[in-house]
Order: sequence, then C-alpha cells, then structure tokens
Amino acid sequence: MKKIVLLLLVAAVAWHFWPEQKPRVKNFKNTGWKIVAFGNSLTYGKGASRQESYPAILERSLGRPVINMGRNGETAANAVVRIHEALEEKPYMVLIEFGGNDAIRSVPFSQTISAMEQMVDAVQKAGAVAVVVDTGGAGVMKKYSKAYKELARKKGAVFVPGILDGIMGKHNLMSDQIHPNAAGYKIVAKKIEDKIKPYL
Repeated sequence: MKKIVLLLLVAAVAWHFWPEQKPRVKNFKNTGWKIVAFGNSLTYGKGASRQESYPAILERSLGRPVINMGRNGETAANAVVRIHEALEEKPYMVLIEFGGNDAIRSVPFSQTISAMEQMVDAVQKAGAVAVVVDTGGAGVMKKYSKAYKELARKKGAVFVPGILDGIMGKHNLMSDQIHPNAAGYKIVAKKIEDKIKPYL
C-alpha cells in the first residue's frame, strides 16, 4: 500500500513539473520563409512611420521578410476577399489581425468570426502557419478575444492575445484614441514575436 501511495506521489510531482507542451500548430515547419502581416490600420502602422510599424520591427528582430499587408479601415468581412494576395507570397506564416473595425462599424459578430475562420482555412490550405492576432480590450471586444482564442485552438493556429492590452489609454504609447505610436508598436511587436517565435 505504501508503495502505491509513493508511486502516485512521484507521478503527481512529475506531472506538475513536466514541461508544458506547445499546442499542435498546423503546417509547423513548412517550406516557406516569408511572414505576411495581414490586417487593418494596426498592422499598417497608422500613427507611426512605416519603419515603426510592428511588421517592420518584427522583420528587423527576426531577420526574415515580414510583408506588411495592413489596410486602414478594413474589416475582417472585407479582408476575406483579398486573402489570396497574402498567399501569393508563398509565406511560411500569415498574421491575421482584424476585429476592431468590425466592432466599430457594427458588423454582425457571426460574420466577423466566419470571415476569420475562412482566412485561417485559406492560409492553412496553402500550407502556411495561421496566426490569429487578437486586439484585446474591454467591453464588447472581450467576446472577440474569447472567440478568436477558441478559433485558434480548434483550427490548430497560433493565438496572440490582446496586442493593445496595457497600451490603450496610455498617452505616452498612443498616437490617438485607437492607434499606438512608435513606442506602442514596439510593445505590440514584442507581444507578437513572443508568441510566434517558438513556431519559426
């Protein structure tokens, strides 16, 4: 009896300290090289110069091409029709960052989630790693964060939570009420890099 208790205790301790396994990500270690940042004005870098946008910062930090395909004012519902432009680059990874404009413009929530799912599917079908980038924030944005996390889990995509959390509302990090400044985009880039680097 003592042996059984001891074995159970050892197993419990081993389980507690066992290194956490990364979730399975579809197309991890594919043959591509470039990263495409596909998003709205937060990806474009509104509020800072193009060289201070988060894709430009990532490119310098990672030492590999990061193509900025951000478009000011775009919603997920609109972006889904141009996802093919990102895939024409034959990327290793595509960062998909939408949702803020959908909320502002009252695009039906189900339509936004459906568009995000279609973009993830298209990226994965092309053989690249899909990354779901969540804006974060309080209020109505919480439901986007929850849905995006679940979408990434279900599809085997990488999830980047709350890129504006800790930045929004801080005058020294914002260029206006919505967009970061150069200092803010450095933090955004670091948040994204921390989540995608294990899959590069």
